[in-house]
Amino acid sequence: MSSPDTEGNAARVHARFWKAVGIPSRGAKLHKTLRDGMPYTVYIKLAAEAGLEQKELARYVIIPPATLQRRAKTRRFKMEEGDRLYRFAEVLKSATDLFEGDKARARQWLLNPVRGLGGRRPVEMIATSAEAEAVLNLIGRLEHGVAV
Repeated sequence: MSSPDTEGNAARVHARFWKAVGIPSRGAKLHKTLRDGMPYTVYIKLAAEAGLEQKELARYVIIPPATLQRRAKTRRFKMEEGDRLYRFAEVLKSATDLFEGDKARARQWLLNPVRGLGGRRPVEMIATSAEAEAVLNLIGRLEHGVAV
């Protein structure tokens, strides 16, 4: 069982991640951000947090180069694009938590084939909510020591 201090630290780490990438972590502010369009700065911060080239992140969240150039000018992503960025952030956060804050190990896990995902790479499973949910479910099982 976790102590109140451990829970408080986990909450601070959780809030720190979302603040670092510029996304509200939950609730009405998150919903409004997704509906109004994710700011372009989130994309830049998210790529940096993941240790990825910006073009790599765009590929994983299915944003073509021409679209990315347009979003750089408008400074905002459309709702569907922002939703994929949010899903990527959720998966990145969960993978980082799985590896106890070790970003390099989390990144390595995300970029390599995983047996529990049928040999697919987790980063390839961000485009749809069902696939992202499968990655998050696997991470949950791994955190709880469930064999996969």
